[in-house]
Amino acid sequence: MVKSIQIAGVGGQGILVAADIIALAAMQSGFDVKKSEIHGMSQRGGSVLSAVKFGDNVASPVVTAGEADVLLAFEKLEALRQVHYLSDEGLLVVNDLQIDPLSVVAGNMEYPGDINMQLEKMVKTENILMINANQIAAKAGNLRTMNVVLLGAISHKLPEINESSWKQAIAQRVPSKYTEVNYKAFDMGKKS
Repeated sequence: MVKSIQIAGVGGQGILVAADIIALAAMQSGFDVKKSEIHGMSQRGGSVLSAVKFGDNVASPVVTAGEADVLLAFEKLEALRQVHYLSDEGLLVVNDLQIDPLSVVAGNMEYPGDINMQLEKMVKTENILMINANQIAAKAGNLRTMNVVLLGAISHKLPEINESSWKQAIAQRVPSKYTEVNYKAFDMGKKS
């Protein structure tokens, strides 16, 4: 058994922290774990990708097209750009958020208005979870916990990782003064 998670978003959204938390939680649950990152133009608001694979024996951190059990997208356009990684039975979790790329900001292109419809043509409707993670994070008490809200939302698809491992990983990866608000964000994400 090997589970593959592909994470996509825009620089500054906490993609790498989320990948670290998944990797730590999987390790604490006794799995072999591999992780990879592609930063791209992340410091300029560009795309960021990270992959985490865990299981009994993981040979490579690379998630190939059609392999991901979970595609976790921190922004809608990034979901559309990376949906080809998702397996036929995989879960697509999307933060219902629009961040205009530079090409849209510069007026050279338009942000697609039909992303939800395009995703529904590519992924079974029952395998799509569109949530407003930013709104949930704000209710939890800190907008910067949006990434942990999304981790809570995917946790049910990763039952191999137990609750205490998730919480331990969060405590290891976030500053101690933000641990409790991140726990709350994770729990609220689980309910979404």
